[in-house]
Amino acid sequence: MKRVNPPQLATPSGFSHAVVATGTTVFLAGQTGMAADGTIVPGGVVAQFEQALTNLLTALDWAGGSPADLTSLTIYIVDMDDYRAHARDIGAVWKRVAGADYPAMAGIGVARLWDADAVVEVQGFAVLP
Repeated sequence: MKRVNPPQLATPSGFSHAVVATGTTVFLAGQTGMAADGTIVPGGVVAQFEQALTNLLTALDWAGGSPADLTSLTIYIVDMDDYRAHARDIGAVWKRVAGADYPAMAGIGVARLWDADAVVEVQGFAVLP
């Protein structure tokens, strides 16, 4: 896996501009902050991001991959101002749960998610070596 961050582009913070990978592609379904009992975890955007990321990485683990295999991640965000206000805490969650490498990422503001109590959802792709 090669993470590409051209010097002609602004230095990325919390993502890579591009990721080149070869191998078996894993398509990871969108995950919210839903606990195993089917309820959305309390605690706001940081707690929900951590649960959503943990859910996504659990699915990736069961598919035979690890956080280092993530090539792309899309984050759907209900309240962009709230997400940005907690960006440092969310970044700390990423580093603790997924490590120091970042996939290509996008954050997209949405009006709502499938579960009305969810404020963030993550969806991604991984390439297994």
